[in-house]
Amino acid sequence: MTTNQTTELNDAELSRYSRQILLPEIDYAGQCQLKASHAIIFGLGGLGSPASLYLAAAGVGKLTLVDFDQVDDSNLQRQVVHTEARIGENKVDSAKQTLQALNHFIEIETLTEVPQNAEALQKLIDEADVVLDCTDNFDSRFALNAACHATQTPLVSGAAIRWEGQLSTFDFRQAGGPCYQCLYKPSSEAEMTCSQNGVLAPVVGMVGSMQAIEAIKALLNLPTLHGKLMLIDAYTMMIRTLNLKPDPHCPICQPE
Repeated sequence: MTTNQTTELNDAELSRYSRQILLPEIDYAGQCQLKASHAIIFGLGGLGSPASLYLAAAGVGKLTLVDFDQVDDSNLQRQVVHTEARIGENKVDSAKQTLQALNHFIEIETLTEVPQNAEALQKLIDEADVVLDCTDNFDSRFALNAACHATQTPLVSGAAIRWEGQLSTFDFRQAGGPCYQCLYKPSSEAEMTCSQNGVLAPVVGMVGSMQAIEAIKALLNLPTLHGKLMLIDAYTMMIRTLNLKPDPHCPICQPE
């Protein structure tokens, strides 16, 4: 994880991030911390698109983008980091072009394969200060949850379907909190996908943007949704936040 404590901002960066630096919770020191930070985004689809755009714009110094898929025309309804001209390209390459055009001050790495074994995944995640789970399947979510728990890396988890979204942050730097597997079990019913059930484009924008906010707060050690689950109903514009407690029988975060 990042240990650089000597990061400074040049005049161009001071101008670029001036509105953010004005926030007392961030200030100059916080912006320097963002510049020194490393976030990994798994999934550059509907959630990863807005999350990556806002983390890049906010000045998170290093982003690692992980996705095996290619841009398809059906993605463009909601995956706003991609363009028509990039249909057929790897999503991480397409996203990198957009993010580099947005902010040349940041470093961007890309991976077109997710490490397939737990040890390799943990090694990758151990290099980061925060992980954003923007994937769309339970297997990936369970694997990221276990790896983040093992490396004590904060995990920002978002999901969206139809008119609904959910969001939580599992900050494994704090002892005794819940994890993603406390919320969902490997034996959960078959997952729903956007391709089968549909999704309103701005819903993933809402959740992905909120993931970026949670990631920034985690990087700055500000209060997050740790121990809470946010449920979003965009149809009624109602948001509920529920307390999320550890499952005493969870094999990941509460081993006997």
